[in-house]
Amino acid sequence: MALSVWIHLADRSCAAVGAALHQALIEVDIAPTDRPDHHEGIGILIFGHFLPTLTDQIRKASLQVTLLVICCSPVSLPPDVMWALLQAGATDLLLWPDGHCYREQVTARLLRWDAVQSIMKSPAVQGILVGESLAWRRMMRDVVEVAAFSRSPVLITGETGTGKDLIAKMVHRLSGHQKPLTVLDCTTLSPELAGSEFFGHERGAFTGAVTTRDGAFAEANDSVLFLDEIGELSLPLQAQLLRVIQEQQFKRIGSNTWYPTQFRLVCATNRNLEEEVARGTFRADLYYRIAGWRCRTPPLRERSSDILPLAHHFLRLLASDDPYPSLDPAVRQYLMTRSYPGNVRDLRQTVARIWHRHTGPGPITIGDIPPDERLYSTPAWPDACFVDAIRHALDLGVPLLRIGQAASDTAFRLTLDQEQNNNQRAAKRLDVSDRAVQQWRKAHDCTTN
Repeated sequence: MALSVWIHLADRSCAAVGAALHQALIEVDIAPTDRPDHHEGIGILIFGHFLPTLTDQIRKASLQVTLLVICCSPVSLPPDVMWALLQAGATDLLLWPDGHCYREQVTARLLRWDAVQSIMKSPAVQGILVGESLAWRRMMRDVVEVAAFSRSPVLITGETGTGKDLIAKMVHRLSGHQKPLTVLDCTTLSPELAGSEFFGHERGAFTGAVTTRDGAFAEANDSVLFLDEIGELSLPLQAQLLRVIQEQQFKRIGSNTWYPTQFRLVCATNRNLEEEVARGTFRADLYYRIAGWRCRTPPLRERSSDILPLAHHFLRLLASDDPYPSLDPAVRQYLMTRSYPGNVRDLRQTVARIWHRHTGPGPITIGDIPPDERLYSTPAWPDACFVDAIRHALDLGVPLLRIGQAASDTAFRLTLDQEQNNNQRAAKRLDVSDRAVQQWRKAHDCTTN
């Protein structure tokens, strides 16, 4: 089946470029369409004049498709505008100021993105890809692309319980290696035996070494080595690891023989290694070796829309092959408003505790929630998620006026989406007039009711 690509012209000044690109794609068996034909397709947005409403168009389109944005304006775009387009949801931005159509630039990206989307639908990924939040899916898409189309070392950062080990397993699956994933948890290494865990040892190398044993470097040869919580490694072990990475060889403890090893290195940590480097507790040269590509797993508070899909997923696993019960509205509200310091792992354990109290047919009810975990008052607002969002904006240097405008725009957009674009219901929820909703929609090119 030919690859189908949605093409949208943001203004008439780019009509000639759009027509040329349309014909160029047909010549290489790529079928242009005038609307997204399915969720998670691929799209191209072409514009000649930048208008403030363009970021809203990109934001909406990027919810449906992987979006390539092409600017055919002869006037150079300021860097802050280019970054704003990427932040709005564009996957890449091409500049064609001469008005020519550069087919190869486009087709290379379209074919790569199509291949990535095919992998995203594979069983190797679907078992991990639970949730529809934009942050999670974009992170997973980036992981898939790096895992399948490069051999770069991967550094996974994130809070406890955010699924760093699942990402490491997926990198191994998509790397194409037949051998099992070699896992070493750096928090469990004792100072006396840490060297043996990495390098292995010869028989008689130390007291208790009754047989020759391979270490992680030998086991991971021609495969993937996953070092969990690498931030816990001592400085001497960091130096030894760096040498093996650089020289691709090692010696067992008690041996004078060098053994070759080649492996893809995947590391995970809940520490900020850049701060550790600044403090001198983590080697800078090792950090830059392992951080060939960095991936941050978002905490659950940044993907709250995934809480209920994850809860249903965990119920399905607990029920095994049996039908699993639904959640009544009060339980759904409880799960959505509860805090999860342990992130997804915390949610999974919460669902399990509720599941084990449930009995009989019918949905899970609030009585199934353990008494010491029940909420007897409305959760505080503003909550931690709101505070984190404001802190992030301040860290980026966003002024107060823009923060307020972004909050207002987001409230309008989310409410209209939840109310199926009904102006009256949205106005009632927002406690504003119908006219205020209409004016916002007109200003943001959202005129369809």
